[in-house]
Amino acid sequence: MTETVTPPRTAAGNIKTRAGRDEEFTAFVESAATRLRRSAYLMCRDWHLAQDLTQQTFTKMYAAWGRIRTGTNLDGYSRRVLMNLVFDRHQRRSGSEIVLAELPDRSDAAAAGTPELRLALVDALATLTVEDRAVLVLRHAEDHSVDTVATILGVSVSVVKMRNSRALARLRTLLGEDFAEH
Repeated sequence: MTETVTPPRTAAGNIKTRAGRDEEFTAFVESAATRLRRSAYLMCRDWHLAQDLTQQTFTKMYAAWGRIRTGTNLDGYSRRVLMNLVFDRHQRRSGSEIVLAELPDRSDAAAAGTPELRLALVDALATLTVEDRAVLVLRHAEDHSVDTVATILGVSVSVVKMRNSRALARLRTLLGEDFAEH
């Protein structure tokens, strides 16, 4: 009877394997960081917090990298981790939010894409629930299909459609009908 003998693992072999995984992870981070940071900003309106949420997303992914690096949609996985972090943060902070009696004045931007218009849109997004913001950011800022957004958020397609419709109606109310022309 012949026994199969596996060679002992050497420290150098483990280092090579770890270095390869780290290179793969670094490449993923470089390709996804800007997208995730932008989505995080649209969700929380704070570049520093967006950077923190992005880093937390990468930290959680690195911890699971050996398991998720193959056979997983890494972009979808990273979006889901980010949205979970945003939702968790929102739940922890919900008691400390400042509620305003009236919305601040918004500037009338003359053309689409102007900084004033973008700021007005970001301010209006901030008035929505975190779930509605997530749907709008994923659906319109990142241009994902309804099915993809439903998968990322772990909800049904009908929930995504309903939230999207209500959130867009709310934005139109806040920004005025002139905004739709831009």
